[in-house]
Amino acid sequence: MFKYIVRRILNLIPVLLIISILIFGIIKMAPGDPLSTRLDPTSTAEQRAAEREKLGLNDPVPLQYWKWLTKSIRGDFGESTMYRRPVKDVVPKFIWNTFLLNVVVYIIAFLISIPIGIVCAVKQYSKTDNFWTVFSIIGISMPSFFFGLLLIYFFSVKQNWFPINGMVTPGKNAVGWARVTDILHHMVLPAIVLTIGSMASLVRYTRTSMLEVINQDYIRTARSKGLKEKVVIYKHAFRNALIPIVTIIGFTIPGLFSGAVILETVFVWPGIGNVMMESITARDYNMMMALNMFFALLTLLGNLLADIGYALVDPRIKVD
Repeated sequence: MFKYIVRRILNLIPVLLIISILIFGIIKMAPGDPLSTRLDPTSTAEQRAAEREKLGLNDPVPLQYWKWLTKSIRGDFGESTMYRRPVKDVVPKFIWNTFLLNVVVYIIAFLISIPIGIVCAVKQYSKTDNFWTVFSIIGISMPSFFFGLLLIYFFSVKQNWFPINGMVTPGKNAVGWARVTDILHHMVLPAIVLTIGSMASLVRYTRTSMLEVINQDYIRTARSKGLKEKVVIYKHAFRNALIPIVTIIGFTIPGLFSGAVILETVFVWPGIGNVMMESITARDYNMMMALNMFFALLTLLGNLLADIGYALVDPRIKVD
């Protein structure tokens, strides 16, 4: 197992290198440049030319990439043109805000969705199964930004139960438990939207995976031996149905940190998804490169953890 993990991690290096080349090239192909956010609109042509030279925008694209790569290896991801600070000093705060929101959402979604999916599979075509099937279809189909706007309208604008946006109340400067409750109060609406969206797909995945297993011969054999239904379902069927669920868990890891770009924009949640949208608008090349590479690395690590999880839940799978 250890050799397998080391080999997979070493294989990530050329993959990340190729991804970085593709992302850098795509970003450079986009129209515009970061000068618009750094210079006054009344700046002269000489000032703009000097700023382009300072940012290295006049260099050939391969040379620009090489400079970025050599600096990034040393942990220097450049300066954000939006925040006028090093990217490595800006990103951690926003990543933590996104992680705080998403880790709560995924814990709730998994704790609720997996038992519901099992019940729906065991009671196939029952009223419970039909209800959650309709719920899943609506949850998957409804755009998150539209659902978020509905919640804001009914619970923030009309009822004034929750804040309209943000993470904390402006000017409150709360500390200790008061700050925790203030953040939780702001977190309710975006957490509801994300949880329902996650549950909609998780319930369907769990149900489908369980249905494939409980119709197998060995499950009927276990029942014929007089084993209790709970033992058959949770000890024998559910364990073998875990592989697709482990895959989903692996892919949720990038989501814990990457955030929901549109939803964070709707709720003005100061997360990394919102920062990504702002960096694209501002042509903040250094921020876009750093965030995209971070998301790519998380995705690759999620795949690795999913492969390791397969071996843990299914002894038939070997990793060498």
